[in-house]
Amino acid sequence: MSQKAEIDQARKWIVEAKAITVLTGAGISADSGVPTFRGDGGLWRKYRAEDLATPEAFADNPKLVWEWYDWRRRQLAGKRPNPGHIALTEMERRSSGFTLITQNVDGLHDLAGSRLPLKLHGDIWNLRCTDCSARSVNRETPLKRLPPLCDCGALLRPDIVWFGESLPQDVLEEAWSRACAADLFLVVGTSALVQPAASLPLLARERGARLVEINQQKTPLTAHADIALFGTAGDLLPALVTL
Repeated sequence: MSQKAEIDQARKWIVEAKAITVLTGAGISADSGVPTFRGDGGLWRKYRAEDLATPEAFADNPKLVWEWYDWRRRQLAGKRPNPGHIALTEMERRSSGFTLITQNVDGLHDLAGSRLPLKLHGDIWNLRCTDCSARSVNRETPLKRLPPLCDCGALLRPDIVWFGESLPQDVLEEAWSRACAADLFLVVGTSALVQPAASLPLLARERGARLVEINQQKTPLTAHADIALFGTAGDLLPALVTL
């Protein structure tokens, strides 16, 4: 089957589906120019993300960790949703049984108009108190104070899941539930390597959902997909909703 025929088939499934669940990864934000903060070229000063995004690093030097996050926030501040993000908001508008699950922390789904995306790894624009656990949204760039403090006087931290931390249980349980309930599951721009997110589409497939993958290259999930579309999310997702 040609890619055009596969796009037509996937579009038909989207129209027919009663419950659509979508999992997005870094690939959907690539068209918005979101930089990679890990891997080759991901160094900041002499540090890797794995050196800084840990509870231990924050306990040892919160100012250094916050300097890195402040830099990341400034890098993201000018980025805007691309046609892939917009296409998902249109898909959500048309489907009463739509769920968006994302591994991304960049907040672009929110800017695109997605309603209550399930954020597995948190949100770089949200802050959480290390003492009273109060949460707040803060899009200030650069931050006026490093490290920032809560109204109670304790340190604030990014409301992000760091290496060595568990995913928020309520979000994860909701993601499992929506994966199980889906009759169509779309995987967009994710390597399908990071657990437990990588298990969600397989769980949906086991429960009878059709599985559509959108990525620029093959992943461990490709062999399990009913349809695998190769290209950018910014090109392919609008084609699926005919924007």
